[in-house]
Amino acid sequence: MRGCRAEAPCSEGNSSVVGFESELVMVQHQVRGVFRVVDGCSFSVREFDMLEGSGEVRSGSYLSGTSPRRRISGMSFCRAPGMSGARLRTKSEYLPFSVAISGYVRRISVLYGLRVVSTRITTPSMIHADVAITGFTEEGTPFADDYYITAKSECGQNKDGDVQGVCPDTVYDSDHAGLVNNTKPIYGHRKDGVSFIRYNRPLVTIDETFDVVVHKNDTMNVIWALGKISPPNALQGYYRPQKHGALHDHNERLHWPLDAEDKDDQDLITADGKTPLVVVSGPALRYPNPPSPSNVLYINKKEAPLLRVERGVPVKFSIQAGHNVALYITSDPIGGNATSRNISEVVYAGGPDAEGVPATPKELVWLPDRKTPDQVYYQSLFEKKMGWKIQVVDGGLSDMYHNSVFLDDQQVTLFWTLSEGSISLAARGEKKSGYLAIGFGSEMRHSFAYVGWVDESGKPHVNTYWIDGRDASSLHPTSENLTDVRCKTENGMITFEFTRPFSPSCSGRIECQNVIEPVAPLRVIWAMGALWSEDNLSERNMHSLTSTRSMRVMLMHGSAEAEQDLRPVLAVHGFMMFVAWGMLLPGDGWFKIHVYLQYSGISIMLLGVLFAAAELRGFSISSLHVKFGITALILACAQPINAYLRPKKPVNGESTSSKRMLWEYFHIITGRCAVVVGIASLISGMKHLGDRYGGENAEGLNWALILWFLVGALVVLFKGNWVLGNEEDDSADLLHPKRIFSESENQTSGGMEVQLEPLHR
Repeated sequence: MRGCRAEAPCSEGNSSVVGFESELVMVQHQVRGVFRVVDGCSFSVREFDMLEGSGEVRSGSYLSGTSPRRRISGMSFCRAPGMSGARLRTKSEYLPFSVAISGYVRRISVLYGLRVVSTRITTPSMIHADVAITGFTEEGTPFADDYYITAKSECGQNKDGDVQGVCPDTVYDSDHAGLVNNTKPIYGHRKDGVSFIRYNRPLVTIDETFDVVVHKNDTMNVIWALGKISPPNALQGYYRPQKHGALHDHNERLHWPLDAEDKDDQDLITADGKTPLVVVSGPALRYPNPPSPSNVLYINKKEAPLLRVERGVPVKFSIQAGHNVALYITSDPIGGNATSRNISEVVYAGGPDAEGVPATPKELVWLPDRKTPDQVYYQSLFEKKMGWKIQVVDGGLSDMYHNSVFLDDQQVTLFWTLSEGSISLAARGEKKSGYLAIGFGSEMRHSFAYVGWVDESGKPHVNTYWIDGRDASSLHPTSENLTDVRCKTENGMITFEFTRPFSPSCSGRIECQNVIEPVAPLRVIWAMGALWSEDNLSERNMHSLTSTRSMRVMLMHGSAEAEQDLRPVLAVHGFMMFVAWGMLLPGDGWFKIHVYLQYSGISIMLLGVLFAAAELRGFSISSLHVKFGITALILACAQPINAYLRPKKPVNGESTSSKRMLWEYFHIITGRCAVVVGIASLISGMKHLGDRYGGENAEGLNWALILWFLVGALVVLFKGNWVLGNEEDDSADLLHPKRIFSESENQTSGGMEVQLEPLHR
């Protein structure tokens, strides 16, 4: 429908906005159409559509005097006097976002309820007004009820027994409840925090006492109010409006649709890790991703809400949706077991067993970690599209990682979580900087570094380097296998994260030597600076802050301590082991001296093990030194047991039994093996001390230890024929070749007695 009857002379024939066109979209109110400026004095709206139930359509602010009184598909409007072209353009640009063209606001509601009033009197008032109360029930179902107001108070009875206050029509006339409550809900939904409820009521009603007759050709006042509403209970089976805000008179005072203050959070549930999320099923009323089955999932009484969880914070579900609804967290947006449709999906929690009823709910605990994608879905395993999205956000680093320590000077915090075969690390600077770097090593030289920064375009970076000097040319980029890499800056402070394997799966490159042993302390240093770049590093990229010393981080125990040159307890451990293996245990002098030395050596050795285990706060057999030490300890402890079980020594003139010979071989071989393994344990211990704890004199002590044993070996070779003690003692060299020869010689040279007997008596 086109055409225009000017309400006032218009002298503006042309305008810069002529031909401007914009589409009206359904954002908050149910209206659509195409708005177009025809000329300097008029505009048109074509393909205009507004849901049925509106008896009147007017612009939100006074734009034109034309007032359509029926449903239309198109119409041209004359611009009102005093409406300039610039104002018209502003109006037309704003329309697609606010949708100001609307009907009577009696159809609009918020979650807590809406009071819309029709009254015959000129001055708007709630008293003696016919009111439609609309809203949503606790289950999310829209409702609309007919009320009549006789006083500004809650519905009740006065001293005379008369009903007064804000009461449903059915309370005034309970005998004709079906006739007096003639307001019927037709449709309702909630979008962008604004509720839309469409209801129907007769223009001419038989309830002349409590209803206002609506004459479609007459002008009537329509006012509205917003406020909270109490649900029905056992005593009062109707909704009870609470105190509302200020009243509003006819709709031209409401220039734009009213936004809900918390509209962004209306359909959002944030899991806090303490309160369980109650999952049930209910009718699909406003499912956010139609089409959907007749029943969908409700969480905490909200229909298919957006669920927000934090990484590192456990989420508890109390599943009460029935035995035919099994909840699971999936990467598939449709759900319903995507693998049955030959579609791959990742299941993060739940499954066929995650089902329950209100009497016996099923508890499901899901812990999203730093590897969980930013968006996943909660769905039913047996039915498609019953659930909706889960928004996974980063929580605090302390929630996302199992352990954290301050590095040197407490300027950098290190976070980590150990997994099977890998470690996840995060470093957070506690001061503003352009980049943050951490390194594995006791000092900058000969360390593997990780540098995180955000460039000028806002792109985050985490690069790896091998450092073999103290200038920019000594930084050599490496290609470590880092995953789950993140870097960000907040208030000028850098935080970066990554995951790497304990042992790189490569060979031939310098980064292949960057091995992390979880059971051994990890030495960590840090540095900060103002500027970093991927290429062309120079002196400008040098750090402005750095750690003064490295920190020894105990990955298994979640603790850290400052690096020391040589730890006293470990030095005592090494000295005790040297006395035991280097001086006491190798001797095989007289029997009693030999036994006393062996027992003393074993005792000192056991004390040394206890000292080391106490200092390192644990006992692990992963390193080569510990493996040598345990082997030597077992062989040494076997010697006293072996000596206790030795067979009896043969008396003079008797040959050595086979058991005695076997015992002698076993005793001497195991003893000498124990000495050899003990020496290897000492040497590996010195090397371990130098590699892991930075002992400055470790290499020199190692060579001195080797020289000690070489001298001992030369003395043994030079004195090879010298045997202490006497041959009759158990301390003799039991397998010495001279002993075997002398025994056979004595047996052959000795006299032999022969007794002859006759063959026949």
